[in-house]
Amino acid sequence: MPIAIDACVAQHQGDRREQQDRAAILPHPRGGGVVLAVVADGMGGHTGGVIAARQVIHTARNNLESFSARSDAPHTLLESSINEAHTLIKASRFMNEKDPHSTAVMLLLQPARVSWAHCGDSRFYHFRGDELVFRSTDHSYVAQLVTQGRITPEQAVVHPNRNILLTSLGGAEPPKITLGESEGPQVGDSFLLCSDGLWAYFTDQELGWVIAGAASAREAAELLVGRARALAKGDGDNISLAVLKMLDASPSARQPTSAPAATAGLLSSQSAK
Repeated sequence: MPIAIDACVAQHQGDRREQQDRAAILPHPRGGGVVLAVVADGMGGHTGGVIAARQVIHTARNNLESFSARSDAPHTLLESSINEAHTLIKASRFMNEKDPHSTAVMLLLQPARVSWAHCGDSRFYHFRGDELVFRSTDHSYVAQLVTQGRITPEQAVVHPNRNILLTSLGGAEPPKITLGESEGPQVGDSFLLCSDGLWAYFTDQELGWVIAGAASAREAAELLVGRARALAKGDGDNISLAVLKMLDASPSARQPTSAPAATAGLLSSQSAK
């Protein structure tokens, strides 16, 4: 069954002085149903975070251009993109007299497989319908406490040290990278990559409900940003997200109306067993 990717990137400055996040959905220049989605949450004071997050997107784009779906390993692309961006961000510290850092979360979609990687607390979600299939685990102090059973997930949301990261791009130590992979996407699957400026206001189930219930990726993004802004009550962080919904692309299927820029490409895939 052919699968269409209805995809949308959305950002909001929130109540901060500048937007330091960056996000992109990058179709492979040679097609083939290969799409790379990236979200980077920049940190490091005025303009420093922008430098770091921009470097993550730039490095991912350059590496995608040389990626061969036939001969290259997806995880090599993702891991090398994060490590190379880390090295370049560190180098930029000397040229710009800033202290730039960034998180990174990446999703590589191919007809036969879905691969992802992340560093920091920008998240990757995989939903099937409105049910959560997988969510990345933050590289943060509070996530470590939850894993150790010292606090509950509910306590983590309001913990005073919830913004402390254990790793990032641009730091003194090499970034910790967590990789994952699953079989090719199915009709009804959706993927969300986002910074903490979005996920902090939702449970996993709420995110699934919004994305599954929305008629398009663009509508889902608008609803999520609007809800996060309302809940922030004037003290919201930068918001960045990428939503990708897998739709039936057969001629008999009815496609949702989306902005042309929101459609990332097509996958040709077998129907799920």
